[in-house]
Amino acid sequence: MSKKLIIKIVSLFTILLMTGCQKDDFTFGSITTPSNLKVTAEIVGKTADAPYGDGSGIVKFAATADNAISYKYVYPDGTSDNAPGGKISKRFTKTGVNTYTVTIVATGAGGVATNTTIDVEVKSDFSDDQAIQLLTGGSSKKWYWAAGEPGHLGVGQNDGDAEKNFFPNYYSAGAFEKANSPNSSCLYDNVLTFSLDGDQLKFQLDNGGATFFNKDFGSVAGASGLSEDMCLSYNTGAAKTVSLSPSESVIMNNPKHAEQTRGTTMNFSDNGFMGYYIGQNSYEILSLTANRMVVRAVMGGNPALAWYHTFTTTPPNQNPNPSIDYTNLVWQDEFNTDGAPDPAKWVYDLGRGDNGWGNNEKQNYTSSASNIKVQGGSLIITAKKEASGGADYSSARLKSDGKYSFTYGKVEVRAKLPSGGGTWPAIWMLGQNYATKPWPACGEIDIMEHVGNNQNVIHGTFHYPARFGGNADTASKTIPNVSTEFHVYKTIWSPESISIYVDDTLIHKLANTASLPFNSDFFLILNVAMGGNLGGAIDGAFSQSSMEVDYVRVYQ
Repeated sequence: MSKKLIIKIVSLFTILLMTGCQKDDFTFGSITTPSNLKVTAEIVGKTADAPYGDGSGIVKFAATADNAISYKYVYPDGTSDNAPGGKISKRFTKTGVNTYTVTIVATGAGGVATNTTIDVEVKSDFSDDQAIQLLTGGSSKKWYWAAGEPGHLGVGQNDGDAEKNFFPNYYSAGAFEKANSPNSSCLYDNVLTFSLDGDQLKFQLDNGGATFFNKDFGSVAGASGLSEDMCLSYNTGAAKTVSLSPSESVIMNNPKHAEQTRGTTMNFSDNGFMGYYIGQNSYEILSLTANRMVVRAVMGGNPALAWYHTFTTTPPNQNPNPSIDYTNLVWQDEFNTDGAPDPAKWVYDLGRGDNGWGNNEKQNYTSSASNIKVQGGSLIITAKKEASGGADYSSARLKSDGKYSFTYGKVEVRAKLPSGGGTWPAIWMLGQNYATKPWPACGEIDIMEHVGNNQNVIHGTFHYPARFGGNADTASKTIPNVSTEFHVYKTIWSPESISIYVDDTLIHKLANTASLPFNSDFFLILNVAMGGNLGGAIDGAFSQSSMEVDYVRVYQ
């Protein structure tokens, strides 16, 4: 059966220029609508005996139009290619013989456009069902940067040197290297999900709100002229469609090294990318198992460079570089003696404070054993619904102010949090110089804040003169079972950085500098507030709930 090409002119987009009575104040350039749009499609390998091509799935398109300055091809899966000269080759990868309706848009001066469609019926013999199974586990699977592996991110040459094109010979990241700077640590927040939607492979990137950009592409996130790679706020968008195609890299084309690649390339729709933004949406799979993947991608705009990424199905343990950890235990309270908290280590904040401690909180802080006590190896701070000091709720706030303060180190607090709408427990630190440098000049480090109205979301926050109150420097992550299980809430504070963790999950990180107030003594605070600016509405059914603290430890 001979192959038919069907060309249909769909519509002509025009712009109507409307003029008013007033004198024109501006001069517009020429606006010309493209016309006589024609498209041809050559199916590679098409013969009388192979009417649908040679099985490669490749179609060569050529478009011409009068007054056109650019062309765009839009494919049925939502992906598209720009073709300034009108010519492009497209590989269709769905296995078997399939018909594709392709839309071609010709754009003229002033942005006016004309479009047409063409139907192509083409055959693709390529498939990699095993890769789809390994990527998705048959339904959906999450992948993470193999941050603990040296070389999980690297770059090498991509040219005619057959002996050097197959490894990152220019740069190779050390284990957890990118965790050491707030400009790059967002890389390890990435969660890459591959899933099946019917017979279609899909991909979703959760970047935690920020993407690690190659400096050459910062303008994509609105930050031009970067001097180094940097984490920038960027929305990665909805799920992308992934098509698989045969690899065509310098590796695959060199018989001596073809065994170093799987021979499959993943092509992501809608500018999809695998965590690190390099202006590329096609990734060659070098190796793939059920729990480990290595891919290679040629850098967008610079075909002389190839980037290498390694992923695993195990979330990275983002404990920081051991060189800035602290291991010498210098101060602690294990809460092993029942009764009131140790007065040699702790004092209380009492009363309602200024305007509910400045946050419109609804509790009165007391030192009553019904609100705060040491029992059974834990410090127990209980918020209760009861009339207390002119408030409708009572609770407690304990601090080491005047008893113990320190500069730099690691703080670990093992705790189980209260629950209930309106509860607002916190583990935090305040600059000891608050009397002479009133907040926020004294600085504040919130190691943990939890809002009962948003259960299991843990916030880590820094307050300082440029960022405080509602504009604080903050981040959060969902941690399961914070009110039913103990977790270790931790900060590692050095002259270079301050990192906040739950167990070994990084919540937030700040680059410390001499201009910030985080280079002098701070003291510790433990409390449970009710309501207020962050705690929000209090559940009418709330009666009482407690924060239990197993220990507080400081290392230097």
